[in-house]
Amino acid sequence: MKTVIYHISGSYLSVTETWIYGQIKNLRTYQPVIYALNTENLDIYPTRKIRSLELRDGVGDLTTFFNKGWNKVFGFYPLFAFYLMKDKPNLVHAHFGPSGYNFLKLKRIFKIPLVTTFYGFDLSVLPNQHPVWQKRYKELFRQGDRFFVEGSHMKKCLMDLGCPEDKITVQHLGIDLNQIKFVPRKPKKSGNTCVLIAGSFREKKGIPYAIAAFGKVKQAYPQLKLKLTIIGDSTGILRDEKEKKKILETIKKYELKDCVRMLGYQPYSVFLRELEKHHIFLSPSIHASDGDAEGGAPVSIIEASASGMPVLSTTHCDIPEIIIDKENGYLVPERDTDALVEKLGFLVSDPDTWEQMGRKGREHIEKNYNITTQVQKLEEIYDMVVRRRK
Repeated sequence: MKTVIYHISGSYLSVTETWIYGQIKNLRTYQPVIYALNTENLDIYPTRKIRSLELRDGVGDLTTFFNKGWNKVFGFYPLFAFYLMKDKPNLVHAHFGPSGYNFLKLKRIFKIPLVTTFYGFDLSVLPNQHPVWQKRYKELFRQGDRFFVEGSHMKKCLMDLGCPEDKITVQHLGIDLNQIKFVPRKPKKSGNTCVLIAGSFREKKGIPYAIAAFGKVKQAYPQLKLKLTIIGDSTGILRDEKEKKKILETIKKYELKDCVRMLGYQPYSVFLRELEKHHIFLSPSIHASDGDAEGGAPVSIIEASASGMPVLSTTHCDIPEIIIDKENGYLVPERDTDALVEKLGFLVSDPDTWEQMGRKGREHIEKNYNITTQVQKLEEIYDMVVRRRK
């Protein structure tokens, strides 16, 4: 069986990075081997073979220290070089731009084809806040064999950084539609209309705008029993803690404490259960003040649309390729609370539109974002890259 290295310059795998695991889990003609600096959430994201710097045989700390020191001087981890000699991969798939760049030395040594997927922060913030990455990316674009992006917006961003167009492939992220039950949305017997927000507490998610819109709609429709659930939390860093403070202040400003559930970070299984319980998904992404953006689009809106929910979002990055305005949801300009209020008002006051929008959303996701067909396309590209390198 052919082997592909999934290289991640960090941990395998953050609880929010379900889209990477979806690719790993659904590979059919390639055997995945994970190369990462360390591991976490292995109970959520089990996989057969992981290579990391976490050695726990009594000399692990010393070995890790040696590997990191060697990497600073020579540009690669000797332990990974040792593993490559054993694994003999057909190619390497790096996830996030820095992972691709950090593998270049080993690529040259072992003459392995390298493909890299960009996701968002690595494309919108990193090269702008740290110009050294503009130079590093140019080297990656020169030596790398293929680059994946989620949509046409990301493709343009990558080209603006200097990547040749003929090396870029738009590869939609896929979701497991067998896991996501389609539920036609209808009013509940309780009379509650339930709105869901899901995302890390980062400025680019636009959550304070979403809460403000919900609060204003609740004031405008006092006869409706509106409920809001928020899945997500701050990661603990200062930037996210500031955003969390804004979120809590907005809830307090609109006196929403009694109708808001804050669940914090939750396993994917809980997110899927909550999808089924809600009527409307609210995800008004924005370009953050530091330049951070979705890059492509949040996977959560793909999953919400697949579940049968109308989605209210923004004309941000590649979101318009997933949410077709007035068909499977509504799109409004970024940071436009009044527009959010108008469209959310339409949705909560007209439940007859929910089922039709939900069905159109499911059809669109089945056609363009099914993990089975997307991974099949991915493996076909792997084969093409391998053949060209021979």
